[in-house]
Amino acid sequence: MRLPARRPAIGNRGGLLIDLHTHSTFSDGSLSPEALAELASEAGLSAIALTDHDTTDGIPYFMDACERLGISGVAGVEISVYSDTGTMHMLGYFVDITNAALQSVLLNIRNGRERRNREILEKLCGLGMELEWSEIEALAGDGDVIGRPHFAQAMIARGYVANKDEVFDLWLGRGKPAYADRFRLSSADGIACIKAAGGVAVLAHPFTLGLPFGKLRKCVAELAARGLQGIEVFYSLHNPELRSQYLTLVQEFNLTATGGSDFHGDMNPAIQIGRGFGSLIVKDSVLEELRCCLTAD
Repeated sequence: MRLPARRPAIGNRGGLLIDLHTHSTFSDGSLSPEALAELASEAGLSAIALTDHDTTDGIPYFMDACERLGISGVAGVEISVYSDTGTMHMLGYFVDITNAALQSVLLNIRNGRERRNREILEKLCGLGMELEWSEIEALAGDGDVIGRPHFAQAMIARGYVANKDEVFDLWLGRGKPAYADRFRLSSADGIACIKAAGGVAVLAHPFTLGLPFGKLRKCVAELAARGLQGIEVFYSLHNPELRSQYLTLVQEFNLTATGGSDFHGDMNPAIQIGRGFGSLIVKDSVLEELRCCLTAD
């Protein structure tokens, strides 16, 4: 693969703080898109991206709120894609939410998630954890994307488990008794879908793939050949060693280093918007580097 000339700007230098990975009540966050924008403004962030799981339905409310508050809003989405190991998510930035192909793909993913959710409910009830579908819907609030975190909330509220870690470690994690799989795009199709909608495709939190560095490098090489444009380097759960490894991959494959907290509100109250567990730093220069991808290909 012949790489284009390397971009001069890589890293996390200078400027105000931003957050390029957040969730609202339209997926599995606890704040509305408007409240999310307000919290970002109160936290002194200059820009924020809304990246709900497999939906862009909250984006219009979010962008209006950002404009009113005088902060830069980024229309985003987080798409689950297939991986042989671990979990792979693709973040899409600056997507055109009116793109019919994108919306068709997201609808198919959500329909697959709906079928999976019904299977999870049936399995949990069969395991003696009686839950009602109405409970799960109520916890999802205004959103139309119900995920395993909502089941976790319901199980905790019923007293079946003590905390979210216990839910996934014992019941809802991959391979556990109440786990059910669902439809996912291939990684190539996920990247193509984002780019066809005018967006920038970024690999989210690479550690969730569970790969040693050598195999991760091979994976990133394949994704870059398919059009991947960035890696989420600065993230709440990335330690200095991981950040260093991911920056090496960014440089080798001429990608852009992005970052965000993966803020969900009450779903994970320890993570602060813009700051993760308190030490996350994502500068606004990262957003400018990301914008360069829109014209680089």
